[in-house]
Amino acid sequence: MNIQIIGTVEYIDIGTGTWAIVTDTDEQYEIWQPAPEAILQEGLKVKVTAKVRDDVFTMAAIGDVLEIEDFQRLG
Repeated sequence: MNIQIIGTVEYIDIGTGTWAIVTDTDEQYEIWQPAPEAILQEGLKVKVTAKVRDDVFTMAAIGDVLEIEDFQRLG
């Protein structure tokens, strides 16, 4: 399933650490690695098109895992 979300990139210091996109409604989506290097910037506001990876489980388990297909920097 593909989704489009707007949120802020954050590094979550849990377990071994993970990158996530957090929406304005505090929903968290884990960024599946490898991800585009340009998106891995703390505090970056983005609009993302991604595939939800229901087949991937992570140690952080903070939310749905997203495979980034495309993104735009906002603001």
